[in-house]
Amino acid sequence: MSGTTEQQTAAMQEMLKRGQAFANQFFEFLGKQGGMLQSVPVPPAFPQPEAQKFAQLQQQFVERHTQLWSAIMQHKEQGPAPAVAKPEPGDRRFNAPEWSESSYFDFLRQSYLINAQFLSQMAAELPIPDERAKSRVQFLTRQYIDAMAPSNFAATNPEFVKAALESNGASITQGIRNLLGDLEKGRISMTDDTAFEIGRNIAVTEGSVIYENPLMQLIQYAPLTGKVAKRPLLLVPPCINKFYIMDLQPESSLVRFMVEQGNTVFLISWKNAKAPESGYGWDDYLELGPITALNVVREVTGEAKPNALGFCVGGTILSSALAVLRARGEDPVASLTLMTTLLDFADAGELGCLVDEASVATREATIGKGGLLSGRELAQVFSSLRANDLIWQYVVGNYLKGKKPDAFDLLYWNADSTNLPGPFLAYYLRHMYLQNELRLPGKLEMLGAKVDLGKVDVPAYLLATREDHIVPWKSAYLVRQLLGGESTFVLGASGHIAGAINPASRNKRSFWTGDSAAKNGDEWLETAAEQKGSWWLHWAKWLSRFADGEVPARSQLGNAQYRPLEAAPGRYVKEKV
Repeated sequence: MSGTTEQQTAAMQEMLKRGQAFANQFFEFLGKQGGMLQSVPVPPAFPQPEAQKFAQLQQQFVERHTQLWSAIMQHKEQGPAPAVAKPEPGDRRFNAPEWSESSYFDFLRQSYLINAQFLSQMAAELPIPDERAKSRVQFLTRQYIDAMAPSNFAATNPEFVKAALESNGASITQGIRNLLGDLEKGRISMTDDTAFEIGRNIAVTEGSVIYENPLMQLIQYAPLTGKVAKRPLLLVPPCINKFYIMDLQPESSLVRFMVEQGNTVFLISWKNAKAPESGYGWDDYLELGPITALNVVREVTGEAKPNALGFCVGGTILSSALAVLRARGEDPVASLTLMTTLLDFADAGELGCLVDEASVATREATIGKGGLLSGRELAQVFSSLRANDLIWQYVVGNYLKGKKPDAFDLLYWNADSTNLPGPFLAYYLRHMYLQNELRLPGKLEMLGAKVDLGKVDVPAYLLATREDHIVPWKSAYLVRQLLGGESTFVLGASGHIAGAINPASRNKRSFWTGDSAAKNGDEWLETAAEQKGSWWLHWAKWLSRFADGEVPARSQLGNAQYRPLEAAPGRYVKEKV
């Protein structure tokens, strides 16, 4: 840094004042988020970091900005200097060379990264004893940081400038068209919607709907092998998304894979709730969902104890239904597979921090007795958890650069949102996320029975994913302590969806297995071994233990009582919000 000592001192004092003003603006922002921070006092009593720690953070803030200014002066004279601040691994917002070629944009980029780290550190140091409230503050901090990135604005994004110059302004025109189109759709386009059609190139595994009720259709898939496992397999997907996350394009379809492995596969396709379904609650989803589906599967195949799999909240619903059946004295399944499923909600991930008494009470008062949670609102919540990847990336690409998003089946599914009945949602939020009562034997009564997960004593295969922000893998591990049977725990690489939908044919990523019966995930991981490729083959081998032999392929779908109603994937999955 050039200049006299007095000038340097004055500059640092000015930078310190700016840092204080920056922090005050941040505290003011947090204080105004009353709807998100019910348990945190508002200004002027908003808690701030301990004075010494705050001073330390400010000093680091000033020092890094001073280093950056010196580096930028060197950039102007000698070319790019080593970066003072670097993006986190996986952050692709500033990858374009234009960010480092210009001293102006280089300064904007690095200054933002320094400021972002400063705010994150302050949020971490706030003296808020309530962990859920603290997590909400950190969530809001991340939203604030993500929104203020210079990459999000035309005037501060060199890629916007380059695209506009190279296209003679055509990129700006197209960006406006893209924006107007998305405003008409009511959502940000993440993929080329015209590239996919349910039943044409996604959700195309052959089968028939053999049963339906107001909440679900039951699909039986056609065999692809000459012989099949004697015991059938029932799949229970989440009701907060469309089922075809499990049946994307053929090469990435878990449904097709399991059929190819010689299983008679049945699958629940949940109704996209509308006004007629707005009064359905948790018990309805158990009775009209897996309990009814299991009965139909038994009657169609003649097998008393099918194998069953639940994915995400589908796993919570399935486990609850099995606990009800066990309380009735029934022995409903031979094995249970749970994919990224919470049964103990003590640490419910980033969604958990958004649930508190005030927010749940509001839902109960508005839609708890009847009404709908809009699928678009639900989709916005999930997108906000990964705002850079699922919001700002497309704001920049679609509107600033004037690009059309690429065709991607997973993002097409992600945008295909579903409504939820208010009573179901209110029960789920209060008794699972807020009060965490499902883990307590006999605490909850469902369908007139006090449920105890410990009585679900069948062999269980439990799949969690290491980077899951919705179902933290260490929380998924706790399922081993709740179910009554022996369990096999497997940890997949990547996140909630990419880790679960990891096709065996592509042989990507990896997973961890281990024989340890440790009480917590950390201890289990210490002795677990990493395996290359997809966990699907490992699970298929495990499931084969419960096949109970082989029978000729069940080529006739349904039976005399349950005749095919329509071809898979059925009409329920095609209903839009």
